[in-house]
Amino acid sequence: MSENGFFANRGVNVKVSGLTKSYQTSAEEVKALQGIDWEIASGQAVALMGPSGCGKTTLLNLLGGVDHPSGGKIVVGDEPLTSLTERELERYRLLKVGFVFQFFNLIPTLTAFENLELPMLISGVSPAERTKRCEGLLDMVGLVEKMHKRPEELSGGEQQRVAVALALANDPSLILADEPTGNLDTENTTAIAALFASLAERHGKTVIMASHDPKAVEQFKSIFQMRDGKFI
Repeated sequence: MSENGFFANRGVNVKVSGLTKSYQTSAEEVKALQGIDWEIASGQAVALMGPSGCGKTTLLNLLGGVDHPSGGKIVVGDEPLTSLTERELERYRLLKVGFVFQFFNLIPTLTAFENLELPMLISGVSPAERTKRCEGLLDMVGLVEKMHKRPEELSGGEQQRVAVALALANDPSLILADEPTGNLDTENTTAIAALFASLAERHGKTVIMASHDPKAVEQFKSIFQMRDGKFI
């Protein structure tokens, strides 16, 4: 367990082999991923870069268990995602993966504290532990004094920090971030990117962040370029 007392789960290895994903439109079949092989070690922070439509978001959705591949295999830790039932995938998404998106995805009628508390309620965390974890996570992202503010009362950078804390609510091993700095200024972009890098360096989480912004990935030691559904 890390020094803050609420990160017990370390990162996981991620391995994909022969991974493909195709979408059928009215006009044609779109090949979003074209047979990629990829592996990253537990506790790494890696960035995916490439233009819109290159396959970054598709890959994150597959790793997060929110979409199904057309072919190939995905193994996250000891979870063979392509073999899991829908019920098992629901549990995987709730407990093993933390998602961060470009558009914050906070519930507007709930406070920062209540947003963080919700996934813990769903997973059966006790009231005392929920309070401890909510306060600790908000303190980690520098917002404990604003825990009772609703999203509309927070700046864009503050909302994204709440979103990062929310992704960590159930202590997942894998953090997936899809263009998390897309709506932020340079100062907040740097701060959020540093926060993601520290999750791997200080807490051993596996972090995969997709971005097209060179500034956002400066603090990542491993950067993978994608184009046309492949790594280049």
